[in-house]
Amino acid sequence: MYIGIDLGGTNIAGGLVTESGEIIKKMSVPTGRERGSDAVIEDIYRIIEALLEENQAGQSVKGIGIGIPGIADPHTGEVIVCVNLNWYNVPLRAKLSARTNLPIFIDNDATVAGVAEFQVAQKGQYKDAVMLTLGTGVGGGILLDGKAVSGFHGIGSELGHMIIGESLYTCNCGRNGCLETFASSTAIIHYAKHLLETMPDASLMRDTVHDDLTKITGEIIFDAAKAGDVLANQVVDRLVKYLSIGIMNIISTIDPEIVLLGGGISMAGDFLLDKVNIELEKLKYFKASACARVEIATLKNDAGIIGAAMYAMIQH
Repeated sequence: MYIGIDLGGTNIAGGLVTESGEIIKKMSVPTGRERGSDAVIEDIYRIIEALLEENQAGQSVKGIGIGIPGIADPHTGEVIVCVNLNWYNVPLRAKLSARTNLPIFIDNDATVAGVAEFQVAQKGQYKDAVMLTLGTGVGGGILLDGKAVSGFHGIGSELGHMIIGESLYTCNCGRNGCLETFASSTAIIHYAKHLLETMPDASLMRDTVHDDLTKITGEIIFDAAKAGDVLANQVVDRLVKYLSIGIMNIISTIDPEIVLLGGGISMAGDFLLDKVNIELEKLKYFKASACARVEIATLKNDAGIIGAAMYAMIQH
């Protein structure tokens, strides 16, 4: 039995997870990131403590995994940076280990979500695979020879920060042109607002929010695109173009067997997937060669909890 913690900018979710990836008990509390790291870590500890008390199965908890929206030192467990939490050089493992007496393993949230998908949902059938989480930003998880890979400094799976073009805005990392400034919900909302502000064309997006562009969401954009809205499809096609460039860069570097798409944007399902596969076929540089399949991830909101627990099990 392992505990998985999914630390997000909005909520902290935790679960008691079996070695087969089944969640026995889960709970969550608001992150309240404005309170600072100490208060958030105290809430993480309280979730761990509550889950240990709920362990009615009587199986011993062997370790704790934590997925964070940022970069952690894989050797020390120190959170190097979590931009969305405003965390810098936070000794997360040290602070929790002193109170739990359990081994703690920390990695990027997209990496552990990938572990969940590949180890549980896909039943370990893939040894070389990549997970892209398309949400507020773009996260990446890499599995090589069956093991999660984050690199020596813990930044090896930051696939959302590969430079693929010139963007409308600067990424949170301080650079312009990162994949996540083209293929995230933040990116498509930026671009949709840009089109609606600069073009007088009629649009279902504009009608849906009654001309209040602050209410534009990724769901509204995709719903309008599916309904045939010209501007919405222009937004989606731009996302698909640059996402496909990013995926092909990954394929040319790692040559995985499969690339899974998760996160909120992946809820568009086959509408998104079909467009991506068409674009990837155009971008293939060895036309006759087999290439990684691209599919939609299946675990959705539980991937973070399950993946953090499975990551702890693998590392343990």
